[in-house]
Amino acid sequence: MLIYNDKQSTASEIKEALEGSDTEQKILAMQKAIVLLLSGEQLPQLFITIVRYVLPSEDHTVQKLLLLYLEAIEKTDSAGKVLPEMILICQNLRNNLQHPNEYIRGVTLRFLCRIREEEILEPLVPSILANLEHRHSYVRRNAVLAISALCKLPKGDLLVPDADELIERFLGQEQDVSAKRNALMLLTQHSQERAVKYLFEHLDQLAVWGDILQMAVLELIRIVCRTKPDAKGKYIKIILALLQSPSAAVTYECAVTLTSLSQAPTAVRAAANCYCQLLVAQSDNNVKLIVLDRLQELKDKHRDVMQEQLLDVLRALSSPNLDIRRKTLDITLDLLTPRNIDEVVMVLKKEIMRTQSADSERGPEYRQMLVAAIHSCAVKFPEVAASVVHLLMDFLGDPLVSSALDVVFFVREICETHPALRPSILERLADTFPSIRASRVVSCALWVLGEYSASREEVEAALGVITAGLGPLPLLQLESEDDADTAAAKDAPASLPSAASMGGSKRPAVLADGTYASQAAVVEMPLLSVSGPLPPNLRSLLLVGDFFLGGVVAASLTKLVLRLGSLGVPAASLHRASASAMLAIVAMLRLGESGALPTPLDDDSRDRMGACIQVLAAPEPDMVKVWLDDCRAAFSALTSDKQSREAAEAAAESAKSYAQPDDLIDFGHLVSNRKGGLSQLELEDQVTSDLARATGLAEAAESEARRLNRVLQLTGFSDPVYAEAYVTVHQYDIVMDVTVLNRTNETLQNLTLELATMGDLKLVERLQQYTLAPGASKVIRANIKVSSTETGVIFGNIVYEGSGYAERSVVVLADIHIDIMDYISPAVCADVTFRNMWAEFEWENKVAINTSITDVNAFLEHIITSTNMRCLTPPRALEGGCGYAAANLYARSVFGEDALVNVSVEDTGGGRLAGYIRIRSKTQGIALSLGDKITLKQKG
Repeated sequence: MLIYNDKQSTASEIKEALEGSDTEQKILAMQKAIVLLLSGEQLPQLFITIVRYVLPSEDHTVQKLLLLYLEAIEKTDSAGKVLPEMILICQNLRNNLQHPNEYIRGVTLRFLCRIREEEILEPLVPSILANLEHRHSYVRRNAVLAISALCKLPKGDLLVPDADELIERFLGQEQDVSAKRNALMLLTQHSQERAVKYLFEHLDQLAVWGDILQMAVLELIRIVCRTKPDAKGKYIKIILALLQSPSAAVTYECAVTLTSLSQAPTAVRAAANCYCQLLVAQSDNNVKLIVLDRLQELKDKHRDVMQEQLLDVLRALSSPNLDIRRKTLDITLDLLTPRNIDEVVMVLKKEIMRTQSADSERGPEYRQMLVAAIHSCAVKFPEVAASVVHLLMDFLGDPLVSSALDVVFFVREICETHPALRPSILERLADTFPSIRASRVVSCALWVLGEYSASREEVEAALGVITAGLGPLPLLQLESEDDADTAAAKDAPASLPSAASMGGSKRPAVLADGTYASQAAVVEMPLLSVSGPLPPNLRSLLLVGDFFLGGVVAASLTKLVLRLGSLGVPAASLHRASASAMLAIVAMLRLGESGALPTPLDDDSRDRMGACIQVLAAPEPDMVKVWLDDCRAAFSALTSDKQSREAAEAAAESAKSYAQPDDLIDFGHLVSNRKGGLSQLELEDQVTSDLARATGLAEAAESEARRLNRVLQLTGFSDPVYAEAYVTVHQYDIVMDVTVLNRTNETLQNLTLELATMGDLKLVERLQQYTLAPGASKVIRANIKVSSTETGVIFGNIVYEGSGYAERSVVVLADIHIDIMDYISPAVCADVTFRNMWAEFEWENKVAINTSITDVNAFLEHIITSTNMRCLTPPRALEGGCGYAAANLYARSVFGEDALVNVSVEDTGGGRLAGYIRIRSKTQGIALSLGDKITLKQKG
């Protein structure tokens, strides 16, 4: 019990309240006494008061609190003998077991389940057994629990020698489902033969039993099959029959039991089908997430069977929860095969069409997930690209920029890998381009138009798209002072308002003829009212100061004009196109240098636009080759490198499921004839069991070797108590198995392990005390909860009492450091997602590079290995001997936290590396812990 008590009462105050006649005051006093006992206080002076004033009370709440008090107090002395005053309690317990009220009997029986002192229980056994025939089912079911607790005691066979026969007879006569369940569980634990006999005698009634009784049957089957694996076949048939139960809990447990007992394809297929039905039938999102986790485990072990159930798994996409949809898509993408890819893509296309009409607030995020899934499908199976690329291009103008970026990256990759689709993609892109309003999406779309427009018609169409996107030139309007309004009204198109009416910023300028004029940049153009027509997309973005896009526009115009020249068009047309391109570039330069925009023209964009003008004015063969061929070759190499890496990862993943040359070949007909006719399920289970026995020893040896490597020594060899711990980290839980060895010649009493934690670690329970004989050992298990990815420390003592010591002795334990590497694992995320998270996360830890490693690439590889992260930067991008490297690393923790790392390292000469490692995370703990890990490990 975990009870918050800000102000504890004294023993005298509690005693005074107990001696009064007010029942409410007695209840409060008993609660305070129980809280003090649970806090470690001993209150021996209250015992007689409670016997005199609380035992006679007839109030049910007081009696319940009395039992809680009796459970918490010490019932034995230092030698382990029961205290004499407990005789008074035994008489009261006997009276309660014979009380006319069934509630008093029931709670007393439940209390006896938690008593371990046999001297207290022995005189109560006849009264406990008599309650098996009580008229009320509440008493009978608790009587069975009390008998089960008696049987678990060391002398349980002496206290209730005929418990098995008694419970078997009770089970045959009982009608209450809960009582029958408790009785069956007792027989399962203490007499499996009787439990199995009862099960097969009533097998025809199994379908109409209650769900809790069916769950008890499943527990019986699990226990029996562990001890008698040869008899699994007939029990698996019972589980398959229980799969038809109307209870969702029973069917889930059936599926879990099936997969734990048998690896036969028929059993796995039945379990997967059960999970899929639960996925659709259950409305609770937590249940669906748990079922998806089970399906994920089945996918890892039985990929072939799960591929058959893939379309059933996809039905979970109907849930509005994004986590469920994300897990479903992750499972789906791992199970794609040439046989099911068409059906999967069809389902994804229907879902993405549904997001257009749905009014969900998180519809754009779901659409982004679907776009990414379709992209993965097209990369793995190029034959479906043609059927999805045109559908996805409708979402280039998606208001969610990350979704539109996924689409345009997909289009760019398809253009590179599928030359046959380029003409139709370019035509569709030209039609869709005016609706694109995101700068990064526009930049990538311009690159595609400039790089893959091959014919004269395609080049001219691309030039027309860019010209329409820029709108009428110049971008910077010049107005004479005399007729400013007239000139503005005359020169501006009908759809665009004048600079004067829009409040554009103005300043005096000197014209070529020496007269003064005012210049205005129409910076408010993107803020037009929704009712009016929108300005062209390129013009809108340029007029808010996006000059990086201006450089992309200039480069695309240059490529298109150069390609037009390589196609042999007439000189007049080529010169006209070149002049128009240079005019547009000059207009962008004048806009940037006007000073009227909030963002000035940066040097990089100015140099790029100037280089484009120089190339257009005097194209040289070498420069034309760089623009038209080398740029494409660089992207082709990057794409092929990405495909080869993905193919290698997929091959390594799928190699686990391939049959090996020395695998056992089972001939079912021969086995059936030899064994006298077994069912298909029994044949499959027999074969998989043989394989498990054949390979299990190697797996067990490997597991034991891993376990020995993780043993931590907590005390010295000369200490009177030697202790070592094996720490298991499993997501949110840390389990410490501490082995304690008494190295003295004395019996150590009240030995306990006292632990404390630092960081986001919390002890779940208080550890009990033990008595250790000379040379004896004991394994003490401590459970610790973890709430975040931080490096925590566990420290503590072993406290004990020796026979020759008046005071307690203490052995200090070595500290146990919980490493962050146990919580994080390498993960993959898109470049756009990485950049968005980098901009969003507020916690940053900057670590200066200080290492003895002299090679840039070797240092980067060392950091990747030390931090257990994945490098998102392609290997080809890290090639070369420039002495500088910049890479992005990414990992996710078991708590769903993202860890982002950017490594920028430079060889300064003389064998010295310099630079910084920047870590970003949403929480401070993971940023600091990773920084400490890198600081410790970076020297190599």
